[in-house]
Amino acid sequence: MGLFSKFKNLFSSNKSVEEKKDVEVYDKGLEKSRKEFVSKISLLNSKYKKVSPEYFEELEEILIMADIGVNTVMEFIDKLKKRVKHENIENSEDLKEVIVDEMFIIYVDNSIMVNKINYSQTSPTVILFVGVNGVGKTTTIGKLASKLKEEGKKVLLVAGDTFRAGAVEQIVEWGQRTDCPVIYKENADPASVVFDGVNKAVEENYDVVLVDTAGRLQNKTNLMNELEKINKVISKIIPDAPHETLLVIDATTGQNGISQAKEFQKITNITGIVLTKLDGTAKGGIVLAIKEAVGIPVKYVGLGETAKDLQVFDIEKYIYGLFKDM
Repeated sequence: MGLFSKFKNLFSSNKSVEEKKDVEVYDKGLEKSRKEFVSKISLLNSKYKKVSPEYFEELEEILIMADIGVNTVMEFIDKLKKRVKHENIENSEDLKEVIVDEMFIIYVDNSIMVNKINYSQTSPTVILFVGVNGVGKTTTIGKLASKLKEEGKKVLLVAGDTFRAGAVEQIVEWGQRTDCPVIYKENADPASVVFDGVNKAVEENYDVVLVDTAGRLQNKTNLMNELEKINKVISKIIPDAPHETLLVIDATTGQNGISQAKEFQKITNITGIVLTKLDGTAKGGIVLAIKEAVGIPVKYVGLGETAKDLQVFDIEKYIYGLFKDM
């Protein structure tokens, strides 16, 4: 039995109500990508009953169009060809499960992909959010605050984006919605706002501090200096913080999102990626492309509008949601 068959059995077996809900969120959120992807592979398999060089050429094109990334696709096709030869696969239908298995393997790539947040055991956990304007940073902070509150955590929000018009108002609104206090100052130095926030978190025993930052990648030097300053301010109060720096990327921007990831990697130490609006794209393969391009684990995915649609990334649920109709 292949990996994919195991996933299908796993997710259709008796799971807890909560686990079933999570699987449903993936299922619904990846519907656009699944329809696009699976329908194209089904058409390909109808066109070519036998595996051939032409089959691989068209499969390569489908995968590239799904935003998986050229380098990943080339490596992937090579692996498929080797398996076809080694296992004497002739029928294209028999190759479908192999395709899904190899997708899973290419993401994991013999590495331990940590999708959990690195929570501090001794102090408030500080999570810094970075990313260009418009990707959904502040909304992600609000949704995560809502999730953490439900888990019983004491959460503080910090409006470190003092540059963008409306940024402070937006995070204050999320604070009201989630019943989380917000530290902010209009037109202030971001590092001074972060200093106040982290100080308050330590003094009042908060569990988690979620810090918003400005997203102007156009002037990398300014942004780099600003993030360095913020990091220094945080580590002065809590030496091993920030515990996470999460890069927020809009999945609908495709390869542009990968370029952003590479640029931010040069500027600061990114520990994880949040992919927003994954439900809004038919090119769900970007998850695989990002892992290949920057080697950073995806920690959360946005699969809808509500707070519950922000999900801890799970490669098995992702693969299931993407291919369950195959």
